[in-house]
Amino acid sequence: MDTGDFDEEAFFRAIASSGARALLIGRRAMAVLALPVLTADYDFWIAFDDVELLNAALEPLDFVPNKTPEGARRTGMYALENSEHVDVLIARSIPTVDGVAVAFEDVWPRRQSVAYASGVEIVLPSLDDLILTKRFGARTRDVADISLLEALKRGGPS
Repeated sequence: MDTGDFDEEAFFRAIASSGARALLIGRRAMAVLALPVLTADYDFWIAFDDVELLNAALEPLDFVPNKTPEGARRTGMYALENSEHVDVLIARSIPTVDGVAVAFEDVWPRRQSVAYASGVEIVLPSLDDLILTKRFGARTRDVADISLLEALKRGGPS
């Protein structure tokens, strides 16, 4: 796939103006916070009812969903793809590996915005909530990512 034509600013601008309540999560969110991580895709957690808004916003950029909105709601996740890959969580609540329920409607009011370009902001969970989202999985890299996020929260490197 040719990724040279991907316009990340247009991507984030489309999401920001979509009306969808969309939180960038995962390692891309960590990179936005200037943490030293690498990732090949984008991960978002969106409000349960905002699938159509996000899909419509990204359609002009040739992103194609791999499920219908109904199918995505049924499974709690789907992907959007063109030369880039976007994983989208749409579950109302997701448990952490230790059983803490994390609800989108609780996380959204605590969100933070980070300026990306003129007139474009990227919306992320608060640091505490971003740490919780990293606890959705039990991968080794998630543990390392949590350490980086906790160091950022303390105000410096670990």
